[in-house]
Amino acid sequence: MRLTPQQRINKLDRWKSPPSVAEEARLDRARRMVTNAVKQHPPFAGLGLSVEPKGSWANNTNVSSDSDMDIKIEFTQRVYRGSPAGMTSWDLMLQNSNYNGSWTPEKFRSELGIALRRASSAVDASRNVAFYVPSVPGSRPDTDVVPCFTYLHKPTFGDPNRGTVVFTKDGKHIVNWSQQQLDNGRAKNTRTGYRYKFAVRALKSVENDLAALGVIKDLPSYFMECLIYNVPDSVLKEAVSLDLAFQAALMYLKAQLAFWSFTANPDAMVEPNGIKKLFGPGQKWTKDDARQLLTASWDYLGYGAPR
Repeated sequence: MRLTPQQRINKLDRWKSPPSVAEEARLDRARRMVTNAVKQHPPFAGLGLSVEPKGSWANNTNVSSDSDMDIKIEFTQRVYRGSPAGMTSWDLMLQNSNYNGSWTPEKFRSELGIALRRASSAVDASRNVAFYVPSVPGSRPDTDVVPCFTYLHKPTFGDPNRGTVVFTKDGKHIVNWSQQQLDNGRAKNTRTGYRYKFAVRALKSVENDLAALGVIKDLPSYFMECLIYNVPDSVLKEAVSLDLAFQAALMYLKAQLAFWSFTANPDAMVEPNGIKKLFGPGQKWTKDDARQLLTASWDYLGYGAPR
């Protein structure tokens, strides 16, 4: 399927705005449900737990057709330290051996599961990273609840970066930098005349359409945010219309991921947090995923051949 220019303009016009007030209310009910479950769980009394939305809802880049909720429950009284990508097995062993408290990642995950099941009997605790709380039609959306601990990275120069680390059920760990993602996204949105988040929502919506049509495989919505973050501000800001701004963003990204180019450097791309590399070990996507997405998006939206 290939959209006509008018169909493309109509879709982009719909995609430029965040979800409606009603959709935002559904997301907020999910947040309150998780917050209350944590507050009402006796073993958590007096602990330094932070309950915050993360991802697209917190960053205002969610779209109505893909509006699930991601919430992190951060245990702030236990701090891990390591590199931007994570900890070595030796570092982790040393940090665990120096901890004298009772709150291990396993215990924290177990207690959070009990707390959530008291709020919703449908909670799925079998997933590797997050607890899954199914939607309630007309009330709240699907919700992923992530147990995590405070994580610090001390660069060679400057102040420590504060993030979170999630210990998965298969024995691995994932480091996230959600506050940096939030701060950098807001700054880029302002610099681009508010076109950054429009372009993120547009690419997420295109990916939803393409995946539903079976043209590409379903990709994490965060991946689309990462790609648009690497588009220079001038590319988004200087185009005379939203349509041309999005076309220019796709053209730039296609060039950066071209196989034969002396100027392309996809390995220099970073996540919106500005700390982690976009491509590399441990990521849920590859450069080929990006190329397929961008090519399919270009064709689907009916843009002409790149100049």
